[in-house]
Amino acid sequence: MVPGGPVLIEGPVEVVLEDGSVARSDRFLVALCACRRSRSYPFCDTSHRRRARLQHTDESPGDI
Repeated sequence: MVPGGPVLIEGPVEVVLEDGSVARSDRFLVALCACRRSRSYPFCDTSHRRRARLQHTDESPGDI
């Protein structure tokens, strides 16, 4: 598992979704979405990378 990212598994795979439908992939390595942001859920489309990340700095706006 990639922290903050997808679950990587060897394919091909069949994933049974909550509604009973089956998603299939014939790829040799499959990235399953763990953040539920993917437009191609249950497969990862790297949507987890698009969120804004906070930058930590030691300077406050008044220090500049």
